[in-house]
Amino acid sequence: MKFVVTIDRDEDGVWVVECPAIPGCVSQGATRDEALDNVKDAIAACLAVRSERGMPLTVETQQVDVVA
Repeated sequence: MKFVVTIDRDEDGVWVVECPAIPGCVSQGATRDEALDNVKDAIAACLAVRSERGMPLTVETQQVDVVA
């Protein structure tokens, strides 16, 4: 499965990666690559827990246009 993730750096320089399709699925790393590797494990774990609990695996995400 493929998932879209967001990547950001916090005020301490730690890379934070979140999977918007799975509420609460967040990971981090000292480097961008480490954070991306870590979020793969987080996604797998979140999917397993949601499956065990009978929850939908993901929530719907959609892009919207905003005029700024």
